[in-house]
Amino acid sequence: MAPYFPSPGILGPGGQFTIAELSAMEQDGVLARVFGQAFRSVAEPDTPALRAAALAHQVPPGLAERAVLGHGTAAWIHCCAPPPRAICLLLSRAHRTTMLPAHSGCVVHEVLLGPEDAVRLGGAKVTCALRTGVDVAIHEPTQLAIPMLLALARAEELDCPLARIEAAVAAARHIPGKRRAQALVRSLLGS
Repeated sequence: MAPYFPSPGILGPGGQFTIAELSAMEQDGVLARVFGQAFRSVAEPDTPALRAAALAHQVPPGLAERAVLGHGTAAWIHCCAPPPRAICLLLSRAHRTTMLPAHSGCVVHEVLLGPEDAVRLGGAKVTCALRTGVDVAIHEPTQLAIPMLLALARAEELDCPLARIEAAVAAARHIPGKRRAQALVRSLLGS
């Protein structure tokens, strides 16, 4: 098994330790699980960069350089949502889509991505907070979207207030779910 150190601060099976050893260190309080089989030292703070690095190794190799982590996955990376059930990968419509391997734990969406829509965190491309807010408002079920949007808006370091998300949703063109997203964000602004 190849060593598994996708990013500084992340440990995984196959390098220095087996999954059993890593899990034992987690139970002993030495390590904390970031996502899946990716761990960090409890002395290392849980950051968006570490979360992105933990997901980066799970992106299939054929998509790693082209895929952008998005939707609820990006909201989790930005510390504004629970861990995703499936890793959401966004691919530009300008590229050919590679088929996902079975049981990859990922879903792919072909989208239009602007040059400002993604940032690099922990070695992975992730939608910026504003694009994440827009995608969450449009694509996530309402009961999941509400707490994510409120958390994104409250995180001062992300500079993504609800009014900014509302303006970005309004500016989106030819997007299914736009009206529902606008109504959702407006309802949150009114509360």
